[in-house]
Amino acid sequence: MAKDLTHLDPEGQARMVDVGGKPVTTREAVALGRVRMNSETLRKALGGDSKKGSVRAAAEFAGIMAAKRTAELIPLCHQIALSSIKVDISTDEAAGALVVTARAKTAGQTGVEMEALTAVAVACLTIYDMLKASDRAMVIEGITLLKKSGGASGDYRRAP
Repeated sequence: MAKDLTHLDPEGQARMVDVGGKPVTTREAVALGRVRMNSETLRKALGGDSKKGSVRAAAEFAGIMAAKRTAELIPLCHQIALSSIKVDISTDEAAGALVVTARAKTAGQTGVEMEALTAVAVACLTIYDMLKASDRAMVIEGITLLKKSGGASGDYRRAP
């Protein structure tokens, strides 16, 4: 099994993948997650009624900052130069949720999936933190990679 996992050596020990010989290619990844909450909390989030300030602005900034620090947070991740990281927060009123989408881009030797996923995770945690006084039963869910492009493994698009 260890031979199928790139972050394990033949003895099963953790290792950082050597990407030095890989070509530089344009790479992009999009991830998504959501925070479900009660309707009153969603109203507060949308209306800017949080005592801590703008939920969207804080979560978007937190996601951007987290993406830039992914290599410090996730063991064995490479430090990469992001050419772009964009975090958007939309509303799914029917589900009572804020939906976080992150799009990361780079030109490099390794992908940006972890940066996009980290941005979503931290933005969702920030939403929770900003609104927890109103609703401690919020649920962070569905953090997933939607698509990625570039690199030797080719493109990926999550099935609907």
